[in-house]
Amino acid sequence: MKVKKRLGIWMDHTTAFWMEYVVDSFEVNTINAEHVSMINQQPLLQSESALHNKEKQSLQSYYKSLMEIVRRYDEVFIYGPSSAKTELYNLIREDHRFDAIKIETKSASKMSFKEQHAFIKEYFAKLLNYESTYNK
Repeated sequence: MKVKKRLGIWMDHTTAFWMEYVVDSFEVNTINAEHVSMINQQPLLQSESALHNKEKQSLQSYYKSLMEIVRRYDEVFIYGPSSAKTELYNLIREDHRFDAIKIETKSASKMSFKEQHAFIKEYFAKLLNYESTYNK
């Protein structure tokens, strides 16, 4: 039986912290969105529409980077305080390359890395207990 690879992602619209599910230790990886800064954007300030489009492109690039990470896992738990998790989830579900990946989202506040690790451990522990054939 193949061991499933599990991933937890805490995210908002500017930063994502992701860590693979392991029981004892954890390593936190970070991806930052490269949002358009108002500084050095003088030509764009004349067009609010152009600035909005640039921000949207930046956010799409951020989500695409996260999707490349998600592709390597079998089960993914995305959580965080903003609607970013839902936006990413919807983009993933539109792409059929992700059909075999189980993905869930949940609202959560800002957390320390230790709290994130505990949150991911608790989520996957419940999932594993639910799927256990010994509980039937």
